[in-house]
Formats: sequence, structure tokens, C-alpha cells
Amino acid sequence: QVQLVESGGGLVQAGGSLRLSCAASGSTFSRSAMGWFRQAPGKEREFVATITGSGGTTYYADFVKGRFTISRDNGKNTVYLQLNNLKPEDTAVYYCARGWIASTSKDRYDSWGQGTQVTVSS
Repeated sequence: QVQLVESGGGLVQAGGSLRLSCAASGSTFSRSAMGWFRQAPGKEREFVATITGSGGTTYYADFVKGRFTISRDNGKNTVYLQLNNLKPEDTAVYYCARGWIASTSKDRYDSWGQGTQVTVSS
């Protein structure tokens, strides 16, 4: 079972930026797809972005609209999510997850981090 630890969340004003990181344990990282999801209070956990093991292919939720970028460093067993032009509606707990395919469905991921809070003030 892989362990995932997110960091980088915080409080930021609308229009600001944050960079989230997710450090993974284990030797299978480069063969694993990695995804970012988020969950706002009272809402379902929703897909944000995913990246294949090689980093060659990425997918994003429509609401990202070019504001977020997912990337990975397999040498460091870390996946990143760059958040730009943040909006108050981006406020949520952001989770990283490990899967065997790059999917928009949270059911395709078998390991999850504890989450990091992102709060965007207006």
C-alpha cells in the first residue's frame, strides 16, 4: 500500500496562486497514474486533474480552464498541482490519489492522501 502526503495548501486571495505537492512512498510511483481531487463542505469529492505514469498525458476538469497544471517528478516520487488565478469557489480540501490508469473517476484510485486545505478569500 502506497502512502501519500500532500502539502502546500493555505489561505490565498482571489487571483493568487498555490503549488500543491504530494509525496509518495514505494517503488511503483513511476508506473502509477496520479490524480488530484477536491471536496468542498457539503459537496461530493470531484475530479480536478490526472497524469499518466510517464507524465506524457494529462486530463483536467472543465472548470480548470487552463488555470491549473498537474506535473510529476518520478525521481522524487512527487506529483504537483499548480493552482493559478484562484477563485473563492476553488476553496476545498485537495486530495491526491494513486491509480493504475489515468481516470476522472475516483473509483479508479486505490490510495489517497489525507488532504490539504485550500481557502480562497474574495
